[in-house]
Amino acid sequence: MKIAVYAISKNEEKFVTRWVNSMKEADAIYVLDTGSVDKTVELLEKEGVLVTKKEITPWRFDVARNESLALVPNDFDICVCTDLDEVFVPGWRKALEEAWTDEATRARYNYNWSLDENNNPLVNFYIEKIHKRNDYTWTHPVHEVLTPKKESENVITIDGITVNHYPDSEKSRSSYLPLLELSVAEDPEDDRNMHYLGREYMYYGEWKKSIDTLKKHLSLKRAIWKDERAASMRFISRCYKNLEDYPSAREWLDKAIKEAPYLRDAYVEKALLEYQLKNYQEVETNCLAALRIRKHQKSYINETFSWDGTVYDLLSISSYYLEKYNYAIYFVDLALEFNPNDERLLKNKILFQERI
Repeated sequence: MKIAVYAISKNEEKFVTRWVNSMKEADAIYVLDTGSVDKTVELLEKEGVLVTKKEITPWRFDVARNESLALVPNDFDICVCTDLDEVFVPGWRKALEEAWTDEATRARYNYNWSLDENNNPLVNFYIEKIHKRNDYTWTHPVHEVLTPKKESENVITIDGITVNHYPDSEKSRSSYLPLLELSVAEDPEDDRNMHYLGREYMYYGEWKKSIDTLKKHLSLKRAIWKDERAASMRFISRCYKNLEDYPSAREWLDKAIKEAPYLRDAYVEKALLEYQLKNYQEVETNCLAALRIRKHQKSYINETFSWDGTVYDLLSISSYYLEKYNYAIYFVDLALEFNPNDERLLKNKILFQERI
């Protein structure tokens, strides 16, 4: 079985050594560099990576991905697409070889999109970027998707493969919005990119545009995935919250809870809204509802605030205002387990103790 890793790069010099070390279990590594002005190409070549330089104009992620895939010779069996800010946990090739079958066309595996300072995953879901050499192509200008060339595909799940994501916080997202607008213009019925476009407008503070776009997402026939629908509803609520239309913000969070009652996110987001409005009984009610959900879904939709110490922090404060001081201490101690050196939490604990 011949396995190749392929990727695109631009000004990634600080990631090269770490990335290559985690990819070396492959038989070959191919990179399309799209215009680095630092030492990315030099360092990659020094590590034995096969690098081709080509600028993509106008820029599209799908074109760049397909150009990088084209670098892999046709006699390779399996291709593994990664980014240079991603790191495989060692042993991934062995797990791939043991799980792969003659019928398989693609594999899904664990992706830790966000990790804490101790390298514990905060947001984990499956991705599917391992595939047969000649059966797939990349589509969409941004948030590109690996698309099968044939009508049928056979996707296998390999829990023994894990990729950790260590993003560059300094990298600009400025190209995303125009590319998402282009993507929606090319395929206005694509629910995924409509959702992403609405979310991007929210990031830019375009509250009314975001609301209109996310409502359009919810109206699409293909928008049937409840997790993503609930996320659109939560984002609509955030926009109304920023517009200080709190009744509408609450209404859309209630819709999100009804859409996906098995997810913590809408409950926690509603608790945050009620905290802002000083409705402490509602804060408590929604936090306790969130805690009753024990299963962390494998979905990129998950918010980090749903599974860190936020719920306990909110419960400690709401308990204090509801004059349940013993509970306030109990919950602030749980919040401190996540952030033991947080000065605000430590001061809150002293305040709660003084009340008793």
